[in-house]
Amino acid sequence: MAESPTHKFGQIIGDMLEASMEEPLKKFVSKHDELYLDKKGPRKARGKKRKVTWQDKFGNSHDLDFVIERDGTYNKIGRPAAFIEIAWRRYTKHSRNKAQEVQGAIMPLAETYEQECPFLGIIIGGVFTQGSINQLESLGFKTLYFDYETIRGAFNVVGIDAYFKEDTPDDEVGRKVIAFNALSKQKKKKIEQELRKLKKDAINDFLRKMEQSIFRKIDSIRILPLYGQELLASNIDDAIRYLDNYRITNNGLDFVKFEIYLRFSNGDKIDASFSSKNSAIEFLKNI
Repeated sequence: MAESPTHKFGQIIGDMLEASMEEPLKKFVSKHDELYLDKKGPRKARGKKRKVTWQDKFGNSHDLDFVIERDGTYNKIGRPAAFIEIAWRRYTKHSRNKAQEVQGAIMPLAETYEQECPFLGIIIGGVFTQGSINQLESLGFKTLYFDYETIRGAFNVVGIDAYFKEDTPDDEVGRKVIAFNALSKQKKKKIEQELRKLKKDAINDFLRKMEQSIFRKIDSIRILPLYGQELLASNIDDAIRYLDNYRITNNGLDFVKFEIYLRFSNGDKIDASFSSKNSAIEFLKNI
């Protein structure tokens, strides 16, 4: 079935949002030698794959728009410092579904790389309800919102009205697609530049939060060596009875594990457990 003009124009808007954010992300990474920006396109470290794809701990693949890596290069995949996704929706009724779609792509990766505590960023454009934005932010996402009027304003600089509704005729939306495809590279760049200009403060705030996350300072490290014998209770009464009868000593008890609790200046936290001293030390060296 042929792709509808509305879908095509929606893709164009999404592509322009992605293109508009590439420059500020490149500038951000260029200030820090240890960071690398991965985006769609050729990269030797990915072989023939042009998409930015990461796997979660269950082996599921997730395509992303941007990933900032620590110690990554064109030839080598680094450690994830930031996962950033772009989402566009025209209608309010679809915004929560899109928010859940982004969650499904990034949250498994955040859990897989929880010891890296990567920045989770989502750049949303179009029409999103406050409820859908709150849902994302409650899960730790930092949001950058290009509202629909901002998008219309950016396209207007090249004479294209980006407004359409569900009942807008295909022919009318099709003319917008044709008009965009006829633009020179310079005029498409004007749309990108206008998007950045209109949301300059919000973009700077988003980048500031990302910098705080990636270059967060350690506030405290709590190390808890655990000794003793584990009890598995099948019910609350048995567990209470065990604790009631337990006498706190450490004589002759076997080492169980190290628990390490890190707290950072930006509110991030990492909790980890290790069964050996060497693995705990290796973990701390990578922080």
